[in-house]
Amino acid sequence: MRGQIFDPAARTRARLRTLETRAKDRAEAAAVAEGVAETVGLSEARGAAFEGPSMPGRPYRRQAGLDWLARKGRITAAQKSAGERYGALYRRAAREGAIRSTLDVRPGGGGPAGPGPREEVLLMAAEGSAQAAARLAAMRARLWDQTDLVCACDLVCGQELTPREAVASEREVGRIEALVVVALDVLASGRD
Repeated sequence: MRGQIFDPAARTRARLRTLETRAKDRAEAAAVAEGVAETVGLSEARGAAFEGPSMPGRPYRRQAGLDWLARKGRITAAQKSAGERYGALYRRAAREGAIRSTLDVRPGGGGPAGPGPREEVLLMAAEGSAQAAARLAAMRARLWDQTDLVCACDLVCGQELTPREAVASEREVGRIEALVVVALDVLASGRD
């Protein structure tokens, strides 16, 4: 019987080490769970909405503004889809002005035949951002360029904030929610 421990004192020490390790693991898991609960609680106090874990040990998932409105039954699937399109265009157009790293770009690296593959990627990204900005401008025009409607869509659809996160006072929550619903109704219906 090789590998077995016949010494009762050695067996006891091994068992105690195992129990000590388990106790440390449980204490660490409890501390992490407490920290997550505190973070979620603070974020919820600021207006964020979270979807709780489906099973213990799974992470919380922050709800975007459109998801929150849809879950509460305040917008339809068509309105949510229109808001998601608006949000995707908003985020894509927002990257247009971002300063990209130039470490990979070598001026004149394309040679006499034209731009090289790196420059083509940058050009395609810039073209995509420009197209997104144009489509976003068209969607905003469908909202009659009303500042309140556009701002509400930018906050809830584009920045993915819940109505409560988007405004400073509780009184304004209902107002911004109503503005988003009206704007999404216009965008979903295709009316001008």
